[in-house]
Amino acid sequence: MRREKHMTTTEYKVTGMTCGHCERHVTEEVTQVDGVESVDVSHETGRLIVTSSKDITDADIIAAVDEAGYEAVRA
Repeated sequence: MRREKHMTTTEYKVTGMTCGHCERHVTEEVTQVDGVESVDVSHETGRLIVTSSKDITDADIIAAVDEAGYEAVRA
């Protein structure tokens, strides 16, 4: 019997992004967080949507965004 993964989607507001390179930096850092399955980020809207397969703290995501050089807060 195969267990289905429970996915969680969380949205963040990211400030400081101005272009596609910014989006790429955020995506690269956030996808390194253990449990992250997908990342959707837009510099135009400032939105970051993270889908994860296990519990991830806001602090983990915010730290990854910080590592990319930007600031994030949970939306």
